[in-house]
Amino acid sequence: MAKPSIQAFFDPATHTVTYLIHDPATGKAAVIDPVLDFDPKAARLSTGSVDAVLAAVEAQGLDLLYVLETHAHADHLSAADHIRRLTGAKVVIGAEIRQVQKGFGALFEADDVSPDGAAFDHLIEEGQTLPLGTLTIGVMHTPGHTPACVTYRIADAAFVGDTLFMPDYGTARADFPGGDAATLYRSIQRILALPPETRLFVGHDYLPEGRETFAWETTVAQERAANRHVHDGVTEAQFVTMREARDATLDAPVLILPSLQVNIRAGALPPASERGRVFLRLPVNAT
Repeated sequence: MAKPSIQAFFDPATHTVTYLIHDPATGKAAVIDPVLDFDPKAARLSTGSVDAVLAAVEAQGLDLLYVLETHAHADHLSAADHIRRLTGAKVVIGAEIRQVQKGFGALFEADDVSPDGAAFDHLIEEGQTLPLGTLTIGVMHTPGHTPACVTYRIADAAFVGDTLFMPDYGTARADFPGGDAATLYRSIQRILALPPETRLFVGHDYLPEGRETFAWETTVAQERAANRHVHDGVTEAQFVTMREARDATLDAPVLILPSLQVNIRAGALPPASERGRVFLRLPVNAT
């Protein structure tokens, strides 16, 4: 079986892992979950993280076809639109982004955001595929963290976004609007039903006690044996009780408000004012 080449780019500010994948036979490539750098204290954007990814694309002479979003992120701004404008790559996300756009578009009074997914180039659903040279990108709808979460499968690799983390860290929170712990459990079980040797690439890594280096690649077998939240033998009821209790102790992500109003626009900024300035909104006492 032909396998993709996979490069990981770790952003320490948001603990996000961006992946550059390509077909070695043809050079056709895709980027998964790129980061647009944002300093919330200064309200300043920069592109250092995504520039490193694009430099790798150029250095290897790759033909970048897609930006694949696993979901609308609440912890970092997406660089999808930045990549699209520079390269022409198509921005892809799960079709349930429409539900996310509807809810957060109303929260931010984002009248320019149509809740039909039109900000994105391709809305994908369970079972659909995308060509990547001689390889095929398969799609699994894996909601629970958010309604629009998808897992991308390429040969023996699966990119699970925030649904699963490294075994010693566990699983994603399920308390965002449209999230649900029971739904998350069922999505995880579908991922864990893949062949045990399937390589899993996670969307974030945080250092749990006892580990000193960041990691982002594991396997189905390792998750089933050792995931601290959802290893073999953990029932849905046990997982839901744990997940809901844990979520009740978590603060909102630092960048949730700037991130979501950008990410429902596929990484584009809100329209500029009449004076040419761009503003991100903080809906006071509305969350």
